[in-house]
Amino acid sequence: MDEKTKRHRYNSGIIGNCAYIAHIEQDTNINWLCWPSFQDSFVFGGLLDESLGGTFRISPHEETINSRQYYLENTNIMRTEIETKDGVYQVTDFAPRFEQYERYFKPLTLIRKVEPMRGNPKIRVICEPTYEYGSKAFHKYRGSNHVQFEMEHIKIRLATNMPISHFFDDNTHVLSQPIYLIFTYGSPFEAPIARTAEDFLIRTKEYWYKWVKNASIPAFYQKEVIRSALTLKLHQYEDTGAIIAASTTSLPEYPGAGRNWDYRFCWLRDSYYVLTALSHLGQFEEMEKYASYIANITQNDTGRLQPLYGIMGESDLKEYTIPYLTGYQGNKPIRVGNQASEHIQNDVYGQALIALLPLFSDHRFRHQNLHAAKAWTALILQKMSQTIDEKDAGIWEFRNFQNRHCYSNLFQWAGATAALKIAKQYGFEDIEQQAGTIRAQAEKHIESCYDPEKQVYTNASESQSLDASTLQLIMMNYLDPASEKAKKHLEQLERELKGKHGLFYRYLHKDDFGKPKSTFLVCAFWYVEALACVGRLEEAQEVFKKLLSFGNHLMLFSEDVHEDDGSQWGNFPQAYSHVGLINAAYRIAVKLDKPTFFDSLYE
Repeated sequence: MDEKTKRHRYNSGIIGNCAYIAHIEQDTNINWLCWPSFQDSFVFGGLLDESLGGTFRISPHEETINSRQYYLENTNIMRTEIETKDGVYQVTDFAPRFEQYERYFKPLTLIRKVEPMRGNPKIRVICEPTYEYGSKAFHKYRGSNHVQFEMEHIKIRLATNMPISHFFDDNTHVLSQPIYLIFTYGSPFEAPIARTAEDFLIRTKEYWYKWVKNASIPAFYQKEVIRSALTLKLHQYEDTGAIIAASTTSLPEYPGAGRNWDYRFCWLRDSYYVLTALSHLGQFEEMEKYASYIANITQNDTGRLQPLYGIMGESDLKEYTIPYLTGYQGNKPIRVGNQASEHIQNDVYGQALIALLPLFSDHRFRHQNLHAAKAWTALILQKMSQTIDEKDAGIWEFRNFQNRHCYSNLFQWAGATAALKIAKQYGFEDIEQQAGTIRAQAEKHIESCYDPEKQVYTNASESQSLDASTLQLIMMNYLDPASEKAKKHLEQLERELKGKHGLFYRYLHKDDFGKPKSTFLVCAFWYVEALACVGRLEEAQEVFKKLLSFGNHLMLFSEDVHEDDGSQWGNFPQAYSHVGLINAAYRIAVKLDKPTFFDSLYE
């Protein structure tokens, strides 16, 4: 394996305001930004093609001696410091977000503050956006205090207090005082530049401080949980409540593997984990928005529920490839859309019922939803009863074969359990009976996956392959965590799927693309939870600590990690990896009886 691969880490961080996410590299370049929403074309897409992807960087005239990038503590505001022989300057990047007029102000505006810290650094600001995935260029026009970029119906503006001629002539700029670069989509920025940017910065900083302060953060690895919570927050599209898996597309699970997917969508069948994390964090506003997004889909989609939907609830996510982009480190194909939306994944019904549970049974929400409790629950139960005996593509979205998967039946079992809770609370006797029947059928299918000789649950009935998703049998209390059956099941999964440093493979049997070459990070965090559940608490803490080393310089985590060298792969940052970290930290904190700061005060 070459040195570049061995040391591979994504060298960027993200900023956002729940309307968009921008990726900023350690050299200040914005290498990924999709506007006007997560699902639209990139405006800057150097992540997938350095030539056609456009650029927005603040480059030094002299060679960079050192670069340092970090977040302002407890915020999603990023700072990058660049040192050259001429001096040092820093770039503060943020997406405005704060409360205004009794709602959140979250414009399609990106603000960059560039200020000298030492000496007289010379810089060159290059701003060249693109569109239609690099196939169309903008026309650039000079304004009095701005640069206008236009293409058909799209207008983007860069307002600044630095000389506008800088963007039309190849000259450097001596940085003697702060400059501001305000990049907007659609509506032009027409306000005092420096004063407004500083005001937005202060108010955005205060918003994030307040958000973190109001979160429930355990005493166990607080700093890391806070960063994961802030990262998860940025992945929620606030207009609808949808939470996307990642803001990127086509970053390979491993070089040359062909497993390059578009993750800019909301996976309904991962809702249980996201809602659990939001519940742990005490972020009920985000939790309610997300649950409501799912509730709307279950009501509007009268046919089968899909595994994933668009951020506006769209069901048609037709997948196509873009042949002319070079791809991340030359990896193709470049995919837009996701064919998995067409798959049959029957765990989605259980996920939906679990998502609806707080809306109908949590007393903070139920008064708003009493009228819909019976109709919504009955509707999803009916869909479950129609699909419970079917084979499906499973959680890992196999494209060319189907099985009766243990994991799918587990979530049917869990969904029926949630329906039973709703039915008993409201006295819905007919729903209680139906939910009981479905639960019993789901249990029958789960037990058909049990191998009594190896004492393990396989990934599917009539299969000998093991799968990390069956760790959930322990964590969701289908198996009593204190039982020998649970412990033996975990031991068998460890023997076959555990990699180095506590990393975990999803599975190791061949699929549509051959055998997986990298581990799936969220599975490793599931493994941590399973260890804690069965009482192996010291091991759980040790593995958790090792997993933290696989974050990048900003403690952002990818989807996949190669066990031999710890390199990051897959779409980045991966929301579900951060969800896994949050849930694992809370599981350990509760087991240690230290969920709060004061529980560990006198250690």
